[in-house]
Formats: sequence, C-alpha cells, structure tokens
Amino acid sequence: MSADDILLETEERMEGAVTHLAGELSGLRSGRASPALVDKLQVEAYGTATPLSQLAQIGCPEPRMIMIKPFDPSITKDIEKAILASDLGLNPNSDGKVLRLNLPPLSEERRKQLAKVVKDNGEKANIAVRNVRRDANKSADAAKSDKALTEDECERVKKDIQDLTKKYEGKIKELVDKKTDDLMEV
Repeated sequence: MSADDILLETEERMEGAVTHLAGELSGLRSGRASPALVDKLQVEAYGTATPLSQLAQIGCPEPRMIMIKPFDPSITKDIEKAILASDLGLNPNSDGKVLRLNLPPLSEERRKQLAKVVKDNGEKANIAVRNVRRDANKSADAAKSDKALTEDECERVKKDIQDLTKKYEGKIKELVDKKTDDLMEV
C-alpha cells in the first residue's frame, strides 16, 4: 500500500467518524426545534419500520415547534405512537392531518444531562479517530516491512497521520463545544 493510499484511507475514515458525530449531535434536543430531532425516528407503517422523514414533511414554523405533515394522513396515528414510544419526551398534538410537537424549555438539570451526553459522544468520536490512527500506523509499518515504503517515507507518513488526527480531534472539539453552547443557551 502506498503512502498516499494510507493517508487517503485514514482521512476518509476520520471524516466518517466526524460525520457520524455530527449526525448524533443533530438528533439531540437543544433549546430550539429542529427537524433533525425526529428525522430518523422509526415509524411502524405499512408493516415495516420506516424513517419518519420518508413518511412525512417535517418543518419548524416556530422556534419551539416541530410540525409533521404525513404524506398519507392514514398513518398519523402510527407516527403519533412512534413519537410517544421514543425517548424524546414529547407529546404530539394531532388534528388528524398534522402533528405538532411543542418543545418546552429545557430545565437546567436536563441541559447538564444533555451536555454530558454530548461530551460522551465527542469522546467516542475521538476514540474512533485514534483507532483509525492506530490502524494507519500499522499499515505504514506493514508497508515498510514489505519494502513498499522506505524508513524515511514511513516516518513522514506517520507524522502526516498524526497531523490528520490532530485536525479531526479539533473538528470534534469544535462540534462538541458548539452543541454544548447551544444547550446551555437560555
């Protein structure tokens, strides 16, 4: 495996860890309503579990309200059941055609709990990035022992891998800090 291949694969995998973290954080409730809160919610409709985003139009007409308009009004009750069964802690108001989710302000205690969840998710992403670094360093060592890389090239690749690790850990810290700030905002 060439040095460029090792670095390219490493960067792709680290980017994947950051993208996964961003998706996880978007699903966490902060002070404002966001369609991402319910996008991935699985709804039992038509005999199969389907993401809510494929069954309904989701919008936020007000800062503390999510409006869900099913494409097929007959599944409104199924969507309502899925929301009640989820860990969102929200009660949907339904008029038979549209569901409205009013988000109450978060208590200080709940904000701190969510900030801890954000920090834990950030740490998991950092661990994933470090695991990618470990694997990449092993690949570089293997390439050196297979004579595909010289010793100097191997050291340069390892330095580049460490630079990538720092870059992606910085991105993770940025995402975690931004979400924590959003949560602590009153």
